[in-house]
Amino acid sequence: MTTLFDPLQAGDLALANRIVMAPLTRNRSPNAVPGDLSVTYYGQRATAGLIVTEATAISHQGQGYADVPGLYGADQLAGWKRVTDAVHRAGGKIVVQLWHVGRISHVSLQPGGGKPVAPSAIRANSKTFLVRPDGSGEFAETSEPRALDAAEIPGIVDDFRRAAKAAIEEAGFDGVEIHGANGYLVDQFLRSGTNHRTDDYGGSIENRTRFLFEVVDAVAGAVGAGRTGIRLSPVTPANDTSDANPQPLFNHVVEGLGRRSLAYIHIVEGATGGARDFSQGDRPFDYAELKATYHKAGGRGAWLVNNGYDKELAEKAVADGKADLVAFGKLFIANPDLVSRLKRNAELNAPDKATFYGGDARGYTDYPTAA
Repeated sequence: MTTLFDPLQAGDLALANRIVMAPLTRNRSPNAVPGDLSVTYYGQRATAGLIVTEATAISHQGQGYADVPGLYGADQLAGWKRVTDAVHRAGGKIVVQLWHVGRISHVSLQPGGGKPVAPSAIRANSKTFLVRPDGSGEFAETSEPRALDAAEIPGIVDDFRRAAKAAIEEAGFDGVEIHGANGYLVDQFLRSGTNHRTDDYGGSIENRTRFLFEVVDAVAGAVGAGRTGIRLSPVTPANDTSDANPQPLFNHVVEGLGRRSLAYIHIVEGATGGARDFSQGDRPFDYAELKATYHKAGGRGAWLVNNGYDKELAEKAVADGKADLVAFGKLFIANPDLVSRLKRNAELNAPDKATFYGGDARGYTDYPTAA
């Protein structure tokens, strides 16, 4: 019987176990540069079969929250190289999550104070994280976006490509994960609630998925499909996103991905950080159908599941063949030695929610390991 602690080959990624550290925004990279704290934080968690970094902006335009890291400047890439070196010294594997937030931003974070961009000029009923002059953090309403002109879209696709290439060649990552989930730019193009375009990027499912496939092809072409993963969240309402009929939409997405030989597909089940049985549309979302559609299309990449998994649920998912990999978020925040704790059934530290976003070492690198 397959267990969480068995090795797995995911595309070009040879993983020591099936426990994945989920991407977790922590807002501790001033000026978008990962520093000493990030080096320690990720190095502490290198026993994960795979670390997926916090979402990392591919461009200044792609930034949506204060003090999150980037991949578009030399100092940012150098900071990440120190992180990947630390993880590799500890025997781990790490991929970076490529992020463009789209409309989930604020004018104070955008180049020249401009409006955030989106498929359509629809303001999100959501908030972003800003830093006050005194260094304290606050959540603020997102700014009104402007709709992207079709002529701008190839440039953003190229930003994904360039960021992926730099992540591998300059920052030393083992691979990349395209952030196609949680109501950010790629997801905004997918969903009928956020995409009201009438050109080749809007309307039909084929048109609304066009941007995603262009990004995937650009990234995989730059770094190799075997080093490329993607994260999807078929029904999450995160960041005020919705779709009237998500099952055929995401079936079409994974059918296309199945023909592209990616390393893995990362699925957020239900509402991100909330109910696993949350759904949208006229019927409950069928994740088994989604996975079967992927495999029927020829998909052989690892199937990675996420959202509210504990050890019992994760063990069952892997043993039953529902998943090849399971991602843990909050448990990894509080337990740098999570793999060892799960293996030994050791007691788990509880995360301090007050320290999730922004701050210093407290609640970031000071959680104890088990004796």
